[in-house]
Amino acid sequence: MSEPVINVIGAGLAGTEAAWQAARLGVRVNLYEMKPHRFSPAHHSAGLAELVCSNSLRSNQLNNAVGLLKAELSALGSLIMTAAYATEVPAGSALAVNRDKFSEYVTERIKSHPLITLIDGEITEIPEGITVIATGPLTSHALAEKIAELTGDGGLHFFDAAAPIVDAASVDMSHAFFASRYGKGNPEDYLNLPLNREEYDAFYNALIEAEVAPLKQFDKEAQGDLTVFEGCMPVEVMARRGYDTLRFGPMKPVGLPCPDTGEDAYATVQLRRENIVGTMYNIVGFQTHLTFGEQRRVFGLIPGLREATYHRYGVMHRNTYLNSPKLLTPTYSLRERPELFFAGQMTGVEGYVESASSGFVAGINAALLALERPELRFPRETEIGALADYVSVGGIGGSFQPMNANFGIIAPFDKKVKGGKKARNEAYAERSLALIDSELAFLKDI
Repeated sequence: MSEPVINVIGAGLAGTEAAWQAARLGVRVNLYEMKPHRFSPAHHSAGLAELVCSNSLRSNQLNNAVGLLKAELSALGSLIMTAAYATEVPAGSALAVNRDKFSEYVTERIKSHPLITLIDGEITEIPEGITVIATGPLTSHALAEKIAELTGDGGLHFFDAAAPIVDAASVDMSHAFFASRYGKGNPEDYLNLPLNREEYDAFYNALIEAEVAPLKQFDKEAQGDLTVFEGCMPVEVMARRGYDTLRFGPMKPVGLPCPDTGEDAYATVQLRRENIVGTMYNIVGFQTHLTFGEQRRVFGLIPGLREATYHRYGVMHRNTYLNSPKLLTPTYSLRERPELFFAGQMTGVEGYVESASSGFVAGINAALLALERPELRFPRETEIGALADYVSVGGIGGSFQPMNANFGIIAPFDKKVKGGKKARNEAYAERSLALIDSELAFLKDI
């Protein structure tokens, strides 16, 4: 019997994690990286696992979903988490790293592993055999074309225009009511936030003056003039077209009478249920290019959202990602070609730690396939498993937006946890880490 071997394409956070986990299981890995021969528009260093944006891996607190995700990965032997804590710099309750030392650490560990062969050069064809593709949101044009051919019509997106998603429990229900427009459909699919004229004026005036996020050059090339993208018009651009534009668009009140008056409000914001259990709602028609801070401030002027917690802020940027619920399983393997795995932001996870998490799951399962052993699906009670499940299932009706780690996607408790959101999140963390100790302990000892 020949020695098992897998291919990993891309040596960012997801790719290096996937390669490391496969090698831990005794599988030989060919890790392909196009740097230093070719750089994407966002990359500048020749090192592996380059952090192209912030040097922060966000919160370290267990009552924060990404903090829990870090704890899970650390407990299970993640290379990326080991590197992060080895190169940590002071950042309060967050985990931040010296980005150069972080990259150097990962590069040295990968290059020194006897089962990993690092191969420089761009891959433009999908290899035969068991392969993990982890080429990121700026995948080269040649490989993206091959992936698009493989996944078919609608399988690959090149532009991410998404509305904010809020925690349902953070909506002030004294300013909200359930109803679908004209009474059609399930009323619990929509939460409605009515505004009077004074409230609308305050929101509108803040929105048209709000600060937008600066565009990177590759986003400018992808988007051109934002105003020409009629199908994904930013809500702030729409507002600048005229005072009533939103009232005849995403904030149309017609068909949504307020229960206390029986009449339509001056304007109404609709929140659409994002998942079956109703823990997350997206703000309908509010795709935006505002900075995250401005989204909190301006959208907080909407009655019902003043104390809102955001699972995901609205974004508009170039982002090559799969329609994963249509294509991938919870192991990040392609449904139609189980020997082909994807990892990183291409799958629809967002964030450094989330990318590493997907690489962790994909690398382990690619290795298990090479070893002819059963696949490993992580429990939805863990944040690792919740992300994998979200990627493979998406929202209601197959809707899908790329997502950060959050407690809205984790398996909920059967009963409400007393003590508020903080107590609930701490209970999620306790349950998750106990599951890892009991059901996934074997991964610690590899």
